[in-house]
Amino acid sequence: MKITKFGHSCLLIEEKDARILIDPGSYSTGQNDVRDVDVILITHEHQDHLSVESLQKILPNNPVAKIYTNSEVGQKLSEAGILWEQLGDKEQVTVKGLLIEGVGADHALVYKTIPVVRNTGYMIANRFFYPGDALNVPDKPVEILAYPTVAPWMRMAEAVDFAKAIKPKVAFPVHDAFLKFPGPYYRFPEQELGAIGTKWSVIEEGKSIEV
Repeated sequence: MKITKFGHSCLLIEEKDARILIDPGSYSTGQNDVRDVDVILITHEHQDHLSVESLQKILPNNPVAKIYTNSEVGQKLSEAGILWEQLGDKEQVTVKGLLIEGVGADHALVYKTIPVVRNTGYMIANRFFYPGDALNVPDKPVEILAYPTVAPWMRMAEAVDFAKAIKPKVAFPVHDAFLKFPGPYYRFPEQELGAIGTKWSVIEEGKSIEV
């Protein structure tokens, strides 16, 4: 599996013949130029995960790409005239022989006065898990975890405990555009997850790793 990071939470996953773009949001760069995408997954409606403007630039270059997301995001896409198909919690679709499964229904609570939006994490090819803005643990083993680094809805201790509960073979940080000084937010999970045998890999913006 090849994983390319376009910054913050936007990723391109390449597995076998499938190319899957995740969360092309407003905090990411470079995703508008990607080609030959089969699937676009969107976890939730917040602008750092969903940029309609970005989608309007991506889709003309990827005419066969299908967008899968939950119904709440889908409503916003419909309002913009963008086609989509539903893939919510406990739902699944197969694309080029790869299984994609929805995990979770709601965004983590930011504060009691802030409405909770729908959030769907995605398990890809029974290997890779991307949780979006929630800490739902899948009911199956995870080999590769996109680790949420910092967020208004989460303490670092919660993120580390989430990853420890999953016990992936490999973890890499996402949701990190907020960080001016990422050092401790990378070093501490590397230390703690390394103790349980998880390899920690930081992907620089615009770069890739292969697992």
